[in-house]
Amino acid sequence: MSTFGSIFRVTTYGESHCKSVGCIVDGCPPGLALNEDDIQKQLSRRRPGQSNLTTPRDEKDRVAIQSGTEYGVTLGTPIGLIVRNEDQRPHDYSETDLYPRPSHADWTYLEKYTLKASSGGGRASARETIGRVAAGAIAEKYLFQAYGVEIVAFVSSTGPVAMPFIQEQATTGVSAEFLELLNTITREQVDANPIRCPDSATADRMKEEILKVKEEQDSIGGTVTCVIRNVPTGLGEPCFDKLEAKLAHAMLSIPATKGFEIGSGFGGAAQKGHIHNDPYVKKEVNGKVTLGTSTNNSGGVQGGISNGENIYFRVAFKPPATISQAQNTSSYDGVSGVLATRGRHDPCVVPRAVPIVEAMASLVIMDAVMIQNSRKAAISLLPVIPINPSLKGINPNQQ
Repeated sequence: MSTFGSIFRVTTYGESHCKSVGCIVDGCPPGLALNEDDIQKQLSRRRPGQSNLTTPRDEKDRVAIQSGTEYGVTLGTPIGLIVRNEDQRPHDYSETDLYPRPSHADWTYLEKYTLKASSGGGRASARETIGRVAAGAIAEKYLFQAYGVEIVAFVSSTGPVAMPFIQEQATTGVSAEFLELLNTITREQVDANPIRCPDSATADRMKEEILKVKEEQDSIGGTVTCVIRNVPTGLGEPCFDKLEAKLAHAMLSIPATKGFEIGSGFGGAAQKGHIHNDPYVKKEVNGKVTLGTSTNNSGGVQGGISNGENIYFRVAFKPPATISQAQNTSSYDGVSGVLATRGRHDPCVVPRAVPIVEAMASLVIMDAVMIQNSRKAAISLLPVIPINPSLKGINPNQQ
């Protein structure tokens, strides 16, 4: 489906070479100050043509709010967002009328719908993510103003080149240095170089690797790490809509994704329980004494519910399927042939994927916040029920 979310619902539309792309955001709370500039910042980080490391397609990706606001304030009604496609070259894809591109969605879309978009990747194109990023910017602004939530993603590996903590995590577990990085990393630090890797030495090596595969008319994959800070406790809907399950759903819906891990991830599977467990400690948050954990191997989620610690995860992206090398393949009727693609493409998608990952994270947290707040509102209307003093916990009606 093209709709994501339960209460904060986002429906995206558009193909890679149609007249426009965008989305409808339904369920946004009224009273949020919102204009195009709030949304444009993230779209400009996602747009093509930012450097010689990305596709040369020249799109400005200027967003226009069509509905749902008045005098720069949300009305609570559906918000319509539109971005015009300007630099279209559908003729670059005439070969795909004969041959399905290897590892692309040409064949599977044809099998599912009995026809497909004749140019680009259609709905499978990364251009569809414009609507996600636009909607995510709205969710993100609300979350920051209401709770101080901060979401920062960055490139943690490209091909064989990775930030040091990735190798450490696979052998010795999550390091204190990495957790401190998650506490302090900012988007300004991430955007300091076109690779969007906050470690300058690693970023230089990543750039060399990407330029090398670009010269070879090839492509390369990588990973994006994301942290969500100041997350309220209690978010997530067990058993099937656990918070990490919703995050995995969101991330794996992004084009070209191939893997998701949260907290210690696959590296944690090699550890023993007494090492991996997160001990509880007393903490003070915003002047209130509460429980926290001294470590965070869980990645801020336990039992499918947020525990107040930083939520962090990593998303794997495959090499872009569209490359300029001639490739052996078969025509739609099964005759062997050679496909030479002329379309413009990214040699590595991960630098431009950073704001997309942030956007999908914000949509998950926003929806979870609204679900949890609806539960709290419903409880608050009930009469006070005395609690057995032997039970631990707080009756929300007695607050």
